[in-house]
Amino acid sequence: GGGPGSGGGGSGGGGVLVRTAVITIAAGRLLHLRRQHDGLRRSAPQPDARVVVAMRPGDLPAYRRVCGPAARLVEADGRDGPLPLAAARNAGAREALRAGAELLIFLDADCIPAPRLLERYAAAAAASSGPALLCGPVAHLPPAPPGGHPPAALPRLGRAHAARPALPDEELLRAGGDHRLFWSLSFAVSAGDWERVGGFSQEYVGYGGEDTDFGQRARAAGVDLAWVGGAWAYHQHHPVSSPPVEHLDDILANATRFHRRWGWWPMEGWLAAFARMGLARHDRRTNRWLGCDPPASSGSAQPGQAREAASESAGTSRCAPAGSAGLKRSAS
Repeated sequence: GGGPGSGGGGSGGGGVLVRTAVITIAAGRLLHLRRQHDGLRRSAPQPDARVVVAMRPGDLPAYRRVCGPAARLVEADGRDGPLPLAAARNAGAREALRAGAELLIFLDADCIPAPRLLERYAAAAAASSGPALLCGPVAHLPPAPPGGHPPAALPRLGRAHAARPALPDEELLRAGGDHRLFWSLSFAVSAGDWERVGGFSQEYVGYGGEDTDFGQRARAAGVDLAWVGGAWAYHQHHPVSSPPVEHLDDILANATRFHRRWGWWPMEGWLAAFARMGLARHDRRTNRWLGCDPPASSGSAQPGQAREAASESAGTSRCAPAGSAGLKRSAS
């Protein structure tokens, strides 16, 4: 995946100093957060503010133990329902702005920053000729041994995501990126550009779609997407389901919201996988995705009862039987 150099230095290009805040939203993930915190302690420069947003009740005391007394800890709204990802990022940004941050650096809880991540994001912000979302490369790590991967081994162990550009470390900034490739694992945005975009839309509740929407909001607001070389983050391994069936209802509802706003479907790979599994189907009449009861374990072709994905549902529809309307149920 390539990796960061070991240089430190100022927090901006050409000696430009900028007040930075690192913002992390979390639900559980204590071990990941601890390794991220250790990574930030190796950072040169240090962030001016550290903000951690708890998305689950009761996590704040543990986060305080991990992140120390200087961290700014806040709780997200809507913590009793689905994970409030959009609301949590907005709450983190508000806290960072209250702390006087000029550059907001968002890092997911399972991402370990390279020592130069802050330096490269700050330099890219100083070098950018206009409004921009700054996106550094993310490398995925294999499962960690009990004590975690040695920090020096992360560049060697990480594998960059094939679908996103990974600039040479010495190439600071490449403008004109595809906003559809924005993801929220690791990115930076100036305070002014954050306000220009308007933050994350809190219409998206639970898992899926809110970061793709943020990319489109940025595009609509005239905020470029720029790739940043050398601002590596290392994504810690954790078990995932593919597709994420535990988030089925959230994904269907959020995909419907997104399509209503932007006219195209996000998360198409997941939607197609849900359809193949008999968990969802696209209703051509209403042009929306409907959730279905799981297929009968016997594998019979009994249709499931469809659930409307959007809250303003009216009436009921029925899922197509197995093998009809292009829907094939998995044999598993």
